[in-house]
Amino acid sequence: MKNLIKYIVIVLVLTGMIACDTLEPIDENRLDFDDVTENPNFAEGVLLNGYTGLVNQYSFSEAATDDAVNNILNNNIKRMALGELNGWFNPLARWSSYERVLWINRFLEIIDTEATQWSRDTLTNEMFQMRMKGEALALRGLHHFYVLEAHAGIGESGELLGIPYFTEFIEPDGNFNVPRLSFEASVQAIMADFDASLNLLPTDYGLEEGEVDPWYTDLENYEYAKYATVNDDFFDLRISGRIVKALKARLALFAASPSFLNSQSYYDIAANNAAQILNTIGGVAGLDPNGNEFYTTDDNILSDESLWRGTIGGNTFNIERRMFPPSLNGEGEINPTHNFVMAFPMQDGFPATEANGFDPQNPYDNRDPRLEKYVIVNGASFGGGTINTGVGGGNDRLDSIPGQSTTTGYYLKKLLRPDVSINNDGTAQGKRHANVYFRYTELFLILAESANEIGGPDHQVDGITARDVIGAIRNRAGITQPDNYLASITSQEDMRELIRNERRIELSFEGHRFWDLRRWGLPLDEPAKGYFFDGNNYIELPSVEIRNFQPFATYMPIPNAEILKFPELEQNNGW
Repeated sequence: MKNLIKYIVIVLVLTGMIACDTLEPIDENRLDFDDVTENPNFAEGVLLNGYTGLVNQYSFSEAATDDAVNNILNNNIKRMALGELNGWFNPLARWSSYERVLWINRFLEIIDTEATQWSRDTLTNEMFQMRMKGEALALRGLHHFYVLEAHAGIGESGELLGIPYFTEFIEPDGNFNVPRLSFEASVQAIMADFDASLNLLPTDYGLEEGEVDPWYTDLENYEYAKYATVNDDFFDLRISGRIVKALKARLALFAASPSFLNSQSYYDIAANNAAQILNTIGGVAGLDPNGNEFYTTDDNILSDESLWRGTIGGNTFNIERRMFPPSLNGEGEINPTHNFVMAFPMQDGFPATEANGFDPQNPYDNRDPRLEKYVIVNGASFGGGTINTGVGGGNDRLDSIPGQSTTTGYYLKKLLRPDVSINNDGTAQGKRHANVYFRYTELFLILAESANEIGGPDHQVDGITARDVIGAIRNRAGITQPDNYLASITSQEDMRELIRNERRIELSFEGHRFWDLRRWGLPLDEPAKGYFFDGNNYIELPSVEIRNFQPFATYMPIPNAEILKFPELEQNNGW
């Protein structure tokens, strides 16, 4: 290559045949706005940027809560939990979601031009435009929600603030210096995008002829064959009307929560949107019997538990390598806490206390079967052997290998494929995984929480009560119904605690706990506890990691880099 360049230079110098004023810039194969506008494939590529950055279950933000400890000493979430959270360092910041918002706004400009044609057929083209505009509006609302969830809060002025809301594409030299809306105005702006999308999206993809939504069938010269081309089940993993209603329920529950609006009207919105969807699958009878193990087999990944998920990938073992115990050639990264283990009730549904039959020296006997599914406890069978985290446990023993062996006495089991095997030489037999964005179980729990906040344990929303939901979830878990403990719950306050505990268990290690504690206004600095078998007895370790969050950390900071660039932005109080 060096010689070739030398010979080219020599030829040019000797011949002098190429004058500088004859050189033309080469085509760098870059697309301009006209290219993207006129080519539907390019235009759709702009839209698909909105599907990047979707929040899935693999953040493991639980390591910033009382549910888990991250074993990697320099892990960012660990650093955050130990006191480093500030406006310059926030591993759970979501301000970058605005990049997707701007891509989406660019697409909305494109789709409103007459130049972009997805089909020569007028009706087919109109339906393509409807569907993709609906996708764009829904995704714009969703990415704004991500920012709101992370950065809404009480500002330095004392007002509960939301976020800037961008509905137009802004050029790099444009005006990004805009103030935050009020919190409720931000929620309403997201809701408006969601509602607009519902008038454009199909409820589901691949609908039969008699199920098609009226905003399509009412189109002039409507034909089902053309509709089926536009909204075929090939597009199943894209956002749909059903998904948008679920997102409305999630947003409304967040807005209604004690740290924010504490609003009955938003609880109503959450409950009604959740119930509308859940009644289409038969209410509590539609709860997937294998939904609490949606990750363990190919069949479970493909089950109806996932309301919205990404593409199922090929055979991998990355998550398992990070989480498996050292004896299985894993790195033991996430260690559930004893706090979390004690959240699991006894087999009969009563809380795990000595008064209810809990034996601290036989701590895993007669417990909720979900404990065995989600946590590798001392003496558990896993990976073809027995995992011992106490005396005699070798590499799996607590603190045997710093940064790899458990610090709490537990290893994570949830989200892992038990049929993955990692060999001593580093090779492995991987299995398939999928990013899940929304599960039906979450929607059931949204309904339960909202219904209880509206009217207590037996308040009906479209025929479903909080008690119905919790009973169905506990029955699926293996807690025999009727459940005497559930039957003993009569007050809104006691049902609230039970719902929160069930949510903690069912949605564990899927990236919910940190955000739930914040919206409920509960402490973030509960010490992480461990449990160690010393060869004779179990000993509780009252604090294997001391959490250090500022009292105002319920509301996380706006990134300081943004505050310095844009003086119209008001920082959250304390940061």
